[in-house]
Amino acid sequence: MGTANVQGQLWGVRARDWAEVQEGMFACLFQEVLQKINMGWGTAVLDIGCGSGVFAEMAALRGAKISGLDAAEPLLAIARQRVPEGDFRRGDMEELPFANQTFDVITGFNSFQYAANPANALKEARRVARKGGSLIIAVWGKPENSDAKAYFAAIGSLLPPPPPGTPGPFALSVDGALEGLITQAGMNPGAVQDVDCLWEYPDDETLLRGLLSAGPGVRAVQHAGAATVRRAILNALSPFKTASGEYKFKNNARYMIVKT
Repeated sequence: MGTANVQGQLWGVRARDWAEVQEGMFACLFQEVLQKINMGWGTAVLDIGCGSGVFAEMAALRGAKISGLDAAEPLLAIARQRVPEGDFRRGDMEELPFANQTFDVITGFNSFQYAANPANALKEARRVARKGGSLIIAVWGKPENSDAKAYFAAIGSLLPPPPPGTPGPFALSVDGALEGLITQAGMNPGAVQDVDCLWEYPDDETLLRGLLSAGPGVRAVQHAGAATVRRAILNALSPFKTASGEYKFKNNARYMIVKT
């Protein structure tokens, strides 16, 4: 059984904030992936965990034929506005609602780790991929290479105890984790590549809009209250606040391109 219902309820609460502030923070990762893979007019692309469609829109501008899957219907509604010609569906990544060998490129940006069984989710991705296609799995880099670890530490104590075995945000970040998962899913791992992205927020409110739109932030507010969570985040991230009131973070992502 997958996690779509639980994740969809969390990530859909502040969909507009996620779409307008937070999702684009990893645009540099999206751009690098687009440069690395052969994507052009008519390339069939499936973005698993597509969110509000930032990557989908970038790929569509290159001529790709876009499909997307997400657990949160409010995010999908925004994705459909961004890419009206796309095929966006709500569903679970462990039971993809697409036929075998449909897509040339499949992407999962910080999504596969939210599956109840990530290896099964990758097997599903492989099922719908065409032979010789590309599967891109992207996750957080090592915590010591990302300033956002201060945010995760701040809200960690404000979250309810997770179910046993629940992965954290950096579960697939350690050396060998992606290789092991890909092997478990029956594919040959590619090279792990890292990319740094700069997150910038002009003020306190924009920072909070962005960070509290993610599933963990929503859950923390539900559990501990908005005032407590907001205060904890601002205190933890004060070292990254500039004299003009802006915030700047360097965050690392790592990704792997796997041939299907």
